[in-house]
Amino acid sequence: MSDSTFDVIVLGCGGFGSASTCHLARRGLRVLAIDRFSPPHDQGSSHGETRIIRKAYFEHPDYVPLLKRAYQLWDELSHLTEESRSLEEQKLFVRCGLLLAGPSTGEVITGARQSAQQHQLTLESMTAAEAVRRFPMLRISDELETVFEPDAGFLWAERCVAAHLHDAAGHGAQFAFNEAIKDVQFGSNNVTVRTSEGTYSAACAVVTAGAWTGQLLPEYKEWIQVKRKILYWHPISNSAWADPTQAPAHLFEFPGSGRQFYGFPSVDGRTVKLAEHTGGDFVADPSSVDRMVRSEEGIGVSDYANRCLSGVLGTATRSAVCMYSMSPDSHFLLDRLTHVPVVVAAGFSGHGFKFTSVLGEAVADLVTNGQTSLPIDFLSSRRLLSRQM
Repeated sequence: MSDSTFDVIVLGCGGFGSASTCHLARRGLRVLAIDRFSPPHDQGSSHGETRIIRKAYFEHPDYVPLLKRAYQLWDELSHLTEESRSLEEQKLFVRCGLLLAGPSTGEVITGARQSAQQHQLTLESMTAAEAVRRFPMLRISDELETVFEPDAGFLWAERCVAAHLHDAAGHGAQFAFNEAIKDVQFGSNNVTVRTSEGTYSAACAVVTAGAWTGQLLPEYKEWIQVKRKILYWHPISNSAWADPTQAPAHLFEFPGSGRQFYGFPSVDGRTVKLAEHTGGDFVADPSSVDRMVRSEEGIGVSDYANRCLSGVLGTATRSAVCMYSMSPDSHFLLDRLTHVPVVVAAGFSGHGFKFTSVLGEAVADLVTNGQTSLPIDFLSSRRLLSRQM
């Protein structure tokens, strides 16, 4: 690469890095995005075909205003690069709806209803029997309450990353892919990055390195733990699963254990993707995460398929390993640091991908203006510092 000096260097170019690169480049900044792999790739947290997107956010109502803006940006992105992509590749966001099932006092149902009420969102309540009549491919115990969010659905994860990168390139962004970061030096008004292939400098850096954040910023090491997570693809015997107008995305929370499982309509006509949102094992080094999936690890998801899904076989034919970068309270970390010219977006705790469009915009605001009008104050690491005092 002939250029070595930039306005901004983005470290890590998965979901959040690609979106940040895109929004920064749109503002006319000279941007370099660095990644140790070639995104979109399957080595981090932004792969596996699909991610659920929803507004009635059970994690906390404060996320909802960000989601409203995220929806707008995803729809805009779907049209921005359509001339260079096939009709099928233009589909970034599929609104198939989301069925939530869980105990009436559980996190999922209680939280979704709170967000819907506070922000006037459409959330349809129904009995388990009514839900099964509407979606006969689901099996729902009478002890569970159900709600349906019609404006929810799923994002095509790798396509979203590729679309952000394509738009960023169209606005002049440059990329240093397949380059491992060897060293980063943060000065008071500049950043220098040495990779396996070269040395680059900029006035500012954006750290969107996911599971590797703690290796680049030691102060974040105690705040981010990395979980190994497994995605499974189970064969279907009912063609209705392949019709997003009939088969919704779904998430079940089970009484007592609090375990949460989720899944999608079939996007290939042969399998559905299923996974457990809860659980998972912590790993010390994301670069050496075990990517071999053992048969006993799929027992919980297989049980979920057998108990709650009709026309889905209990044994997976494919699996993939990804990572959750967990913050102490499972909420995101988004800050502009005060002692060095760095913006950090990290700790997305397995529920962040849907926000990449809007938080990429927030990152660009923080880099260019030092602040943003987007409501992100509740995501600042200041909340964690106050706990330590």
